[in-house]
This record gives sequence, structure tokens and C-alpha cells, in this order.
Amino acid sequence: MLHKVIIPPTLMNRLGILSFFFICLLFAACQSSRQTKQSTSPNVLFIAVDDLRPELGCYGNSLIKSPNIDRLAAQSWLFRRHFVTVPTCGASRHSLLTGMLPRSKADLSNQASATQLANQPEQEAPETFVHHLRRNGYYTVGIGKLTHHPDGRVYGYTDPISEIMELPHSWDEMLFNHGKWGTGHNAFFGYADGSNRQSRDSQVKPYEAADVEDEGYPDGLTAQLAIEKMQQLAQKKQPFFLGVGFFKPHLPFTAPQKYWDLYKRGDMPLSPSPDLPLNVHRASLNKMGEFNRYQLGDEKASLDSSLSDAYSRKLMHAYYACVSYTDAQIGKLMDELDRLGLADNTIIVLWGDHGWQLGDYRMWGKHTLLERAVHSPLIIKHPGKQTQARQLDEIVGSIDIYPTLLDLCGIQPHHQTDGQSLLGLGEEAGRANWKNTAYSYFKKGISVRNDRYRMTRYDREDMPNIELFDHQADRWETRNIAEDSPEIVQELMPLLLKGDKNLFSFE
Repeated sequence: MLHKVIIPPTLMNRLGILSFFFICLLFAACQSSRQTKQSTSPNVLFIAVDDLRPELGCYGNSLIKSPNIDRLAAQSWLFRRHFVTVPTCGASRHSLLTGMLPRSKADLSNQASATQLANQPEQEAPETFVHHLRRNGYYTVGIGKLTHHPDGRVYGYTDPISEIMELPHSWDEMLFNHGKWGTGHNAFFGYADGSNRQSRDSQVKPYEAADVEDEGYPDGLTAQLAIEKMQQLAQKKQPFFLGVGFFKPHLPFTAPQKYWDLYKRGDMPLSPSPDLPLNVHRASLNKMGEFNRYQLGDEKASLDSSLSDAYSRKLMHAYYACVSYTDAQIGKLMDELDRLGLADNTIIVLWGDHGWQLGDYRMWGKHTLLERAVHSPLIIKHPGKQTQARQLDEIVGSIDIYPTLLDLCGIQPHHQTDGQSLLGLGEEAGRANWKNTAYSYFKKGISVRNDRYRMTRYDREDMPNIELFDHQADRWETRNIAEDSPEIVQELMPLLLKGDKNLFSFE
């Protein structure tokens, strides 16, 4: 027999109040636990540098002045053989951020993120690893060029600033100081007087040395803004992801005079591979449209002949000055992390979006599948986990960064990417089982790099359409040996075809 229990109204009110307070205490306890978890999760400082090939002290260049990146490398894992997916800015960054190899021609374009991610509703799958970190408690801030567009907003070179975000769901804040240039694109191609390549109708030189402070060019303003934001993030009760994208050493090679003064032009090296590679069709090479767009350059670049030694050294001087300028900005960020007491709990990633041919094979620019264009720096500092600094010679790709960051941050992936976490390389068993291959794509071609060879196949009628370089015998890729080595081509072809994600459907 059931008995009906009647609770007086006053008691009911008291029970309601007690229940309310109990729920509040439970919520507070959960929040406290969440904040404790968040406060112990590592922060991430991700630094992207445009057109930076491994021309650094830590990569063996004894002439260039890169003390801050070298200091970072001395505390980090330095990957000697890291290769990007696409040797052009936007597509390389899209592959890095999504952790995926190209599936369509759209993935090979500088507009890859703008056309496929901007203006799209939020999906179940995260648009980038930054989006996934944000979903898992990270406060995410982007400053500068992290996607193709210099301030993360989609608009044309000569258009007003747009409110269309290239990555609409990844950032809590996307920031940029346009300074005297007014827009991101103007700043990207900017000169010290506030003009830019567009406003001067390309009647500009591809270099400039101005007697200005670091903030007289955009990257100095980017470092300054990043430091201010870092100070604010240090006060938050949650981990942060801070992405900072520097322009230099991308063209135009513009940097304060003091960085040019670090070098003597007569010391500048010339390319060890100044002539066209043998048995390679010109369709594989760069016609230097980007470089020659700077119409007041001292000489025009051409595949028909090399630039003069004097002009080549001037351009090398300019490139080195830009690298040292960016290195100084990176040093400011590292110093501020130390000053704020954040360094011991912050992962630092330094990544170059692709390489650059500095007179190699008569070329000045990226946009080839040769080693110089797809080889770039990758340095990862991860405190508190396998902290011993080391230099690794395994073949790795930019797609491996996505799963590595999730691994370091203790976050489960939402879906399978094409990359593989690099943390396994910290142990002998992981190194023994490493895939040791990296794929790159451009000019209707797929290139695969393994420990010894680079092999590339193009979907074209121009012959030869297969290139094979033996890095054990020919470090600078001066001679295509595919025709002379059919057995090696046959052996490597199945490996290359694994990289064809229905892009060309090679048989």
C-alpha cells in the first residue's frame, strides 16, 4: 500500500534552496576541475615563416645570422628532412592545417582554404587542427599570415578589407596590425614609405634596405602585437594556441638596414647547382613570373641564362637580411614567453611553408617539385614530454604536424588524417617503424621522397614526365636518372601511386 507524503510548502522551499545550492556547488566543482585541467595543459606557440628554406645556422649554414632560431633549435627537435605538401603558400598551409594530402585540383591552389572553408557552416569534423583545439578548451588567437591571406580575411589584392574569414570556426580572435599600409595585402607587399607593389603598379625593386626600426616593416608590428596578446593570454585560466605568421623572407626582400649590415656582399654564396638540371623538361621548372613582376629589378630572371654573379649576390644578401630580421622577431616572442613564466609549459613549433630556389637551376622562386622548393625547416619544442633536444634525419611531412600537436596536447583526434604523430620518433622502435616518405604536389605532378630518392611523375605530354634523383650520389638534383634506372623507377612507382588520392589516377 502506497502512502502519500505531503511536504509542507516551507520545507519544500528549503529543499529547493538546498538543491539549488547543491547544484551550484557541483557546477563550481566541475568548473574548478576543468580549469585545473586546462591550466596544466600546454600552451602552443605556432610560428609560420613565409618562403623560409633551411638557410639557418642550426641547419648548417655558418654564414647566416639566425641566433634566436638556433637557440630554439638547441632546445628542440629539429627535423633535417621535412617536406611540405605543395610549394605554394596557400595550398601548403591548407594541407598543414587540415592534415590532409590533396584530393582535388582545388587543394593545389593558393585559394584552397578560401574556396573550401570560408563561408561554410560549422561541420561535425573540425575545419583545422586549430578548430579542434578550440573545441577542446583552447583559446585560439591568430596574428599575421597563417593561411594564404595575410590577415586571415578573404579579399583581393587591391580590394578593401573583408569580414569574410578564411577559417570561420578556428579562431577566437584573428588579429593584424595593418600599420601605414592599410590592408593585409598592402602590408604583405609593402615598402618602408607605406607604399606597396600594387599601388606602384609593380614599378618596384624586389629588395629594399631602409633606415627604420623593426616596426618600420610589417613583421615588426606583428611581433609587437603578438607580445601584447601573449601578456593578455597569460592572465587567462585556460590554455592558449597563439599562431603568428611572419612575411619575410617572402618577396619583396625588404628589411631594416641594420640586418643588411650584418653581412658583406662579397661573402654571399652562389648556388651549387646554377645550371638547368639535365634530362628535365622545362615544363617542370619555374618561369619566374612572381620574381619578374618586380619590374625595377636590376636584371630579369630567365631559364635561358643565369643572373650575373653580382646581382645574384645582391639578392642573396637581401634574402639573408630578411631571414635575420624575422629571426629577431622570433627572438622577441621567445624572450616574452620566458619573462611571463610561460616557457616551461608552452609547445613551440617553427615551420616554413616551403623552400625557395635562390638561383638554383637559374630559378628565383618556389613553384617546382625539386628539393629546394619543397624542403623547409621544422622545429618543435615540447617541454615536459620527451624533452631531450635532438636532430632527426627521418623523412617527415607537414601533414604530420596535425596529429603531433594533438598528441602533445593530450587531445584525441576527431578523424583520421593523412599524417602520423612525430612523437614516435622519440624512441628506437618508433624510428624503426617510421613510414619515412613524404609526398609533394604541383604542376600536375606527384613527387615522393624516401630516404635516398626523389621520384616525380607528371600528368602531361611533355617528356620526360618521370624524374628520378639519387640523393646519395647527387645531393643537388643536377641530373634526372629515370631513363637510366628503369628498375628503380619500377620499384618506387607503387610507393608514388600511394600518394595519388584520385588526383590524377595514374596507372
